[in-house]
Amino acid sequence: MDILLKRGDIFLTKGKGPISWGIRFFTRSIGERRTKVNHVGVVVEEGTLQTAVVVEASAKVKRHRLWKRYGPPAKDDVAVYRPKNLNDEQIVTIVQEAEKQVGRTFGTFKLFAHLLDWVLLGAYVFRRLARNGDYPICSWLVAHAFSEAGKNFGVEPSAAAPDDIWDFIQEHPQIYETIHPLKRLW
Repeated sequence: MDILLKRGDIFLTKGKGPISWGIRFFTRSIGERRTKVNHVGVVVEEGTLQTAVVVEASAKVKRHRLWKRYGPPAKDDVAVYRPKNLNDEQIVTIVQEAEKQVGRTFGTFKLFAHLLDWVLLGAYVFRRLARNGDYPICSWLVAHAFSEAGKNFGVEPSAAAPDDIWDFIQEHPQIYETIHPLKRLW
């Protein structure tokens, strides 16, 4: 049985490399449980795990099939969640906002802003200074798209880390349905 992904579904990943590990380490707050994910994106075109199209920010903001990047031989774990509190208009807004970012250059400076805030014990200082959406990172892209539809993940879009989105989803199972648990797609 194929899993059907819908527009507005959120996918989160746990990479196996050193950069992924670093993102998980430096976006964890003191006293917070271990960070599970280091990347996030949104489904913009319905389909199966093999055919659904997503938007995510990596070196650039890209639109592609989820399977192309996370199917075999990829080793990343992937989770997919479906928001149950969105109407059709909100889903259109989320997809349009995510699609607007396609082609933009990744906001490497924003990663450093997260790191600097980590040094300040999680204070929201440098991320606030790096609010400009011209250079998005993955978590900002998803948090911003959802904020334009009147939804949030408990933090400002410019302060959001993938783990913030993960934590919010885990703490609100009445709002988010698990479509695929955090494991390899294949």
